[in-house]
Amino acid sequence: MSENVENVVIVGSGPAGYTAALYTARANLRPLVIEGFAWGGLLQQTTDVENYPGFPDGVMGPEMMQKFRDQAERFGARLVTDQADRVELSKEVGGVHRVWVGDTVHEARTVILAMGAEHKKLGVAGEEELAGRGVSYCATCDAAFFKEATTIIVGGGDSAMEEAIFLSKFAKNVTVVHRREDFRASKIMLDRAREQQNIEFLTPYTVKEFVAGDSGALGHALVQNVETGEQRELLVAGTFIAIGHEPQSGLVSDQVDVDENGYVVTEGRSTRTKLPGVFAAGDLVDHTYRQAITAAGSGCQAALDAEWYLRDTPGVPVPADMPLGDPAETQYAPAAD
Repeated sequence: MSENVENVVIVGSGPAGYTAALYTARANLRPLVIEGFAWGGLLQQTTDVENYPGFPDGVMGPEMMQKFRDQAERFGARLVTDQADRVELSKEVGGVHRVWVGDTVHEARTVILAMGAEHKKLGVAGEEELAGRGVSYCATCDAAFFKEATTIIVGGGDSAMEEAIFLSKFAKNVTVVHRREDFRASKIMLDRAREQQNIEFLTPYTVKEFVAGDSGALGHALVQNVETGEQRELLVAGTFIAIGHEPQSGLVSDQVDVDENGYVVTEGRSTRTKLPGVFAAGDLVDHTYRQAITAAGSGCQAALDAEWYLRDTPGVPVPADMPLGDPAETQYAPAAD
């Protein structure tokens, strides 16, 4: 073990990582954030954000993440704009964890995992070019931009039905495009979608290409019948792709528990993983809400969980400047399990 053991290393950025950095920095823990080259997470791929409190006129996703980043750095978070290549997480209480960035190893008493998740993509022509210009992956985030518009949802699970129902409150009509006649969605969600007068279903079709209109935004989607090969052009202003997410847990999936979909498993309502001193937050653990505000909230939880671990675990050196106090009296006391 080297002499320079960090109190906290945060792997990943985005709302969870930067919020964890802000809270641990304000607790005088001087966190080291391995933020990655594509820092800021999925919000770097988002245009207008209108559902985050505190921005009544909306804010561009990259601008909001820059503010998160700047605020964490202002209070002492140290940022490494590079990828974590490997981690070695200790199984021992009070053990030292190791995170490699290239040939440099960072040792830490606690690690907060905040690598997030990525939208599953169709991988068709025009998808990447029109992302944010008519192609979206979150109706909850972007539906309001498509009032009285013609739209489609791509997918057949519960998430796709939820997106379609939400979008139907804004759009003129919503067409659910699915590759099979049968749906993975539960009967109750499928029935709810079918009850909406402005939702219709197009099966068994897949999207082959997205094409820009004269404005440069999405103009139409080319779809193909998987049985007959027939192709059709759908004139649409908005497409929402709802085929799932991929948590970025590959770095640690052989060391912490993950569920059948790859999301890191935490204990109860906490951010604790099965390993002492290792915490996980944000979309890396959340397959239900997946919103910037919920990710930020869990980043706060992870920071406090890490602080309590450092303060209350026998054998772990307490940082000299960290606020102390009786857990029964301090405002940071964890709730009873």
